[in-house]
Amino acid sequence: MPLITLFSAPKPFTNPHIAIIQRNAIKSWTLLPDVEVILLGDEVGLAKISKELSVKHLPDVKVNESGTPLISSMFQLARENANSELLCIINTDMILMPDFVEAARRSRLQRDEFVLLGQRWDYDITSPIDFTEGWEHRLQSTVHSQGQLHRPAGSDFFLFPKSCYTDIPDFTIGRAGWDNWMIYKARKGGWPVIDCTPSMVIVHQNHDYSHLPDSKPHYDHPDSNENIRLAGGQANIRYTILDSTHQLINGKLARPKMTSLQLTRKLELFLRTIFFFLPENMIENIARPKRWKKRIQKLFK
Repeated sequence: MPLITLFSAPKPFTNPHIAIIQRNAIKSWTLLPDVEVILLGDEVGLAKISKELSVKHLPDVKVNESGTPLISSMFQLARENANSELLCIINTDMILMPDFVEAARRSRLQRDEFVLLGQRWDYDITSPIDFTEGWEHRLQSTVHSQGQLHRPAGSDFFLFPKSCYTDIPDFTIGRAGWDNWMIYKARKGGWPVIDCTPSMVIVHQNHDYSHLPDSKPHYDHPDSNENIRLAGGQANIRYTILDSTHQLINGKLARPKMTSLQLTRKLELFLRTIFFFLPENMIENIARPKRWKKRIQKLFK
């Protein structure tokens, strides 16, 4: 029986670059030990790549009015068809390596309920990866020298036991808000939120937004507004990797060291609790005066 079931809803394989990076990602998943893969949806080219890479394909995922998969349906299908006790929703531009499986195994040994996440490394990849022996070491070396660690505001995967996240709203995949809600949900439920950034390298293959309407980033899309509404409002999507309760370091869980960013975040959450009746942006401006100052300067440029 596998340890982890990875599930994802890829984009159509019509854009040449998107097709390359999605195949790179899925192929890297199939090379992991103790892992099974489920691809969801009926996008162009998905059935073909699923057959080529010998992974499970479930086309009947529920979608919104625009034809974009709903995360609630993705979770349900993964839960019903997974052969493992650990599930992981992941974007189909993320390359995984064996350290990901080891991080999951270590976390599982120490907690019954948890969510595992981490910061990604952004890196430009425009051609198929050569998955011959030693590919992981070659990629990690170039990523560390040429890539960039993404800020903690973005989350591209969530790994958790089947007992967690049994009541997911009808969020739209690929739009803003739902990933922040995942952290909020875990914190509200009292589950450990484990940041595994110190223990693994997960690579995000950079791409544009040509697959979205008007080529705008996902946070400018109307579906993002609906995601925010379903999440319960702006307060529930403010959560980021900075709100992790633990870090996985050298195979053990530890409390994160307090940084200036984390201190600011704790202040912001405290102020939101005390002054819940104030507008969201007012609390943010109080907690993050430097950010507010930058906004003012930008207005008068």
